[in-house]
Amino acid sequence: MSLRTPTSVQKLQTALHGKAKETPGYRFYALYDKVYRADVLSCAFTRCRANGGVAGVDGQTFEDIEAYGRERWLSELADQLRNKTYCSQAVRRVWLPKPDGKQRPLGIPTVQDRVVQMAVMLVLEPIFEADLTPEQYAYRPGRSAHEAVEQVREWLRTGHTQVVDADLSGYFDSIPHAELMRSVARRVSDGAMLALIKQWLVTPVEETDTRGKVRRTNRNQDERRGTPQGAPISPLLSNLYMRRFLLGWKVLGHERRLNAHIVNYADDFVICCRGNAEAALTAMQAMMKQLKLTVNEAKTHICRLPEETFDFLGFTFGRYHSPRTGRASMQYWPSRKRITRLCDVVSEKTSRRWLFLEVAERIATLNRMLVGWRNYFAQGVFWKAFRIVDRHVWLRLRRWLCRKHKVRGTGGDTYPLDHLYGVLGVVSLERTVRRQGLPRAKP
Repeated sequence: MSLRTPTSVQKLQTALHGKAKETPGYRFYALYDKVYRADVLSCAFTRCRANGGVAGVDGQTFEDIEAYGRERWLSELADQLRNKTYCSQAVRRVWLPKPDGKQRPLGIPTVQDRVVQMAVMLVLEPIFEADLTPEQYAYRPGRSAHEAVEQVREWLRTGHTQVVDADLSGYFDSIPHAELMRSVARRVSDGAMLALIKQWLVTPVEETDTRGKVRRTNRNQDERRGTPQGAPISPLLSNLYMRRFLLGWKVLGHERRLNAHIVNYADDFVICCRGNAEAALTAMQAMMKQLKLTVNEAKTHICRLPEETFDFLGFTFGRYHSPRTGRASMQYWPSRKRITRLCDVVSEKTSRRWLFLEVAERIATLNRMLVGWRNYFAQGVFWKAFRIVDRHVWLRLRRWLCRKHKVRGTGGDTYPLDHLYGVLGVVSLERTVRRQGLPRAKP
């Protein structure tokens, strides 16, 4: 399935972005009819289909739609939008475990709601992309977490070594609807489009308790705050509201007065300061209070480099001494938490409970996980972390193979590294990046 955006949709997005960039104060008044265009809805369906995901509260899956007839289903959805009879359904809530033992809520809209939200995204994203600040790196075309990480490193290298490591409590669940809609309406005056977004913000949440009883809540509507995590429209809305803080930081003069620069990714951000970190922290707390957001005081702190380190987007930042030259520099490397988390997963995947699996199947699962981890963490100074992971993988895999094939000992002689990497095809993080010629660290 091709994820290439159709030419006609690209032209629409280019026109919208160009108008927004050329005229910062312009409010778009005719957008709703673009949402139910056949090419836009088809592109939205393709993207949602590629993202996968389970069914919402109605139980409908993408396979059901394909069996029913994709074009027929999209045509009927377009009619609902055109006639303004479309109504969003409740969001199914599931809970995902977090590394700290807590749980994170995830909302699963129905496939129909996902497709409509994605269509709205295709129309609105190029407009608001023209307004988002350079400090924002999440959920934006052509931007990535790696760029955010590298920007933090650059600020550290230029002497901004006092860092406010900030944490917001339940950002997505705390965004106030009235203020968020004002941010949207600053660019959009199309009433039908605004009504769609309001509808999604107050959609009921349905979840099944431990006894199998289904219950619905209207927390977002009652408290008038929160965006549904997991919904296609949520990243855009969260970026749009965070923009208020980032823009205000400059307009109020904090960036220039305190020499304090923000790097933001979704609800995570750090403030890199050249001194004045205490004043930056106080200013940030005051602004968040005005924005009706809650700062997690227990996790928010000031870090002074090079004596201390801090974590951001899975990497640890601090002073690093090159083993070759002995020179010290500001660098980043995969954090201890992320390494431990991966090793814990590898241990679980190579436990006794999986002895019934075929060797090739088990290795394929491990390789997919390792390749994904490598692709993200092959940045900065990563060699030591990769060696730790490689060692853990082959120790655990040897133990699993010995148990499976009833081989005594630790397996070092029966399953040497050449056998694991050459015959069985296990991915070695360090070997693969060496073959790709990645540097040890940037000077």
